[in-house]
Formats: sequence, C-alpha cells, structure tokens
Amino acid sequence: MALVNDHVTDASEKKLGGEAGSAAVARSTGSAHGRGHGQGGNLDFITKNNEIDTEYQLPVTADAKATWVHAAFHNITAMVGAGVLGLPSAMVYLGWPAGVTIMTLSWIATLYTLYQMCALHEVAGRRFNRYHELGQYAMGRRAGLWTVIPCQLIVMIGLDIVYCVTAGKSMQFLYHHTCSGWRQGTCAPFGLSAWIVVFAAIQMILSMTPNFHKLSAISLLAAIMSIGYSTIAIGVAGHAGKQPGTEYNLDGYTRAKGVFGIMNSLGTIAFAYGGHNVVMEIQATIPSKPTAAKPNPTCAPMMFGVTVAYLLVAYCYFGVAYTGYHAFGNNAGDQILYSLGHPVWVVCLASVMVIVHVCGSFQVCRL
Repeated sequence: MALVNDHVTDASEKKLGGEAGSAAVARSTGSAHGRGHGQGGNLDFITKNNEIDTEYQLPVTADAKATWVHAAFHNITAMVGAGVLGLPSAMVYLGWPAGVTIMTLSWIATLYTLYQMCALHEVAGRRFNRYHELGQYAMGRRAGLWTVIPCQLIVMIGLDIVYCVTAGKSMQFLYHHTCSGWRQGTCAPFGLSAWIVVFAAIQMILSMTPNFHKLSAISLLAAIMSIGYSTIAIGVAGHAGKQPGTEYNLDGYTRAKGVFGIMNSLGTIAFAYGGHNVVMEIQATIPSKPTAAKPNPTCAPMMFGVTVAYLLVAYCYFGVAYTGYHAFGNNAGDQILYSLGHPVWVVCLASVMVIVHVCGSFQVCRL
C-alpha cells in the first residue's frame, strides 16, 4: 500500500473542490517511502491507527458518544486535582503580587495551549486520538514516540502516585476522626501505607471499566466532588478570616530557604495545571463526521466544554489559593484542609470528597 502524505493546504483544497479535492491533493503528494520514521507530516500510520481503533473498539475511542458536557467534566476531573488544596502554601513564598500574577498567567497559558491541542486533533479526516500520535505526526514516528511517551508517563505515573498518597492521607485522617476513641487518641493504629493499599485495591476494581465513555459517571461524580471540597475550603477559610499573627512576608527566612521555597511554589502551581496529558483522549470520545466545511468538527464542542471547565477551574484555584493565604499567610500548610482543622465534621466531609475525586482522577489518567 502506497504511503500517503496528507499535508494539504486550504488553498489546494478549495482549488480542487471539497472533499474530492482534498483526496486528490493527498493522493498526488503521496510518496513511495513516506517520512514516518524520520520527519513529521505523514498521516498513513494515523489512518491505520484509526482503523484499529474502530475495528477493535479500544478503550479510548470505543462507544464514542460524548458531548461538550462530557468534555467539561472530564477536563475538570483531570485538571482540578487535590493539588489545589496546596495552592495557599505556594503563595507563601511568592506573596500577593507575584502569586496572583503567576496564577493568572498559568491559567491563560494553559487554556491557550489546550486550545491549540484541540484544534490539532483532526487533520485531513484523521484523528489524533492519543497524545503521542500528534507528536509522531509533528516529529516523525520514532522521534515523536520516544519524545512524548516518556514525558507523558512521567506526568501520569507521578500524578497517580500523588493520588494514592493523597487518598491515603485523607482516609487516615477520616479514620482517626471518626473511630470511637478518636477524642482520647485510642484508635487502633492503621498506618498510611495500609490506607494506600486500600485505595489501590479500589482502583483495581474501577480499572475494569471497559472504556473511557463508560467512565463518565465516575468522572462526573469526581468533578462534582472536586468543586465540593474546593467550595468547603473557600467557605471555611473565608469565614475564619485573617488569623491572629498572620503575616505575608518572608522575614526571618534564610536566602536559601526562600529560593528553594519559590522553586517549590512554582512546581506546585505547575502541578496544579497538569491536566493536559489526557486532552487528546478526552476529545477522542466525541463522535466526528468531518466535511469540507468542518474538517475538525470535534473542536467546537471540545473547546466549549474546556471553556466551561476552565471557568470552574478559576473558581476553585483562585478561590482556594487566595482565601487560604489570606486566612493563614505564612502559616498555610501543604494541605489547607488540615490547616483549617475545624469544624471537624466539615473537614471530614471534605476528606470524603477528596477520596472520591482522586478515585475518578486516577481512572481518567490511567486511560
């Protein structure tokens, strides 16, 4: 089968007319050996991947019936991780001017880059259903694969490890504040490692979900939970107000501690905006029927869902970061819920929401 180069221009398509023109340009520019193993721009392997997706109903693309609503809550689940509760601590070393600026610029930059990825999801009727496929198209099959996959795996495995630890800590906190002897401190010991194993067992069961679209109910619940615990953190911190002795400066910090603290804060913010690694997979769940007029029909519903998601992301991120930092200043801990401490039942409720949310986020990342 001749390899096909579908790197066409809009001018060529219009000149030859509609879909037939696109096909003619694609055929006329085909090459005998292709450029898939070296340079980018070749779509023959994507055509084959799309055929395999359709034939074998692989988990990412099977039962693709999603709409902008699904895109919205999938993106919320992927983006608003439990890392949002650590944003007040990131503000400690950045302060109000730099903290607000970096948070806002990060929000704008990630929304823009996400739009770019959505616009590139479909090219000449082919769909890049996975992150690495777009990299292979841009850089070549081998270079793209070995450039994207390691980075994507580092992010996804790192996120899943964080989810395990976060869920384990929330379960442990919940246990120590609901067992019969928690006021006296006589609860039976049950370490963090054991709770992480419990969470991992839950994930083994949820991992039996056959495909991404079937995960919608879990993802929706996770998105609701993320907004829920963010709202609790905002409400309790806002109600508590500025605590006695709260300061917003680095007086008394050594230069080394300040520098490393700033670097850690930037890493915390970057981690909080780390939901791009599954954007292509989310868009792959939206059905597509490309035409000459709409060569990328999934872009509009995906971007509408992303816009809705990002408005809620702004509410969660900016709300938690600013109210938490205002309330505790330099005393803001790595997990704002534990800095709040009371009322205990509210913090326990938020911990339950965190557990449910990371269950969904773990599943979205593993697909």
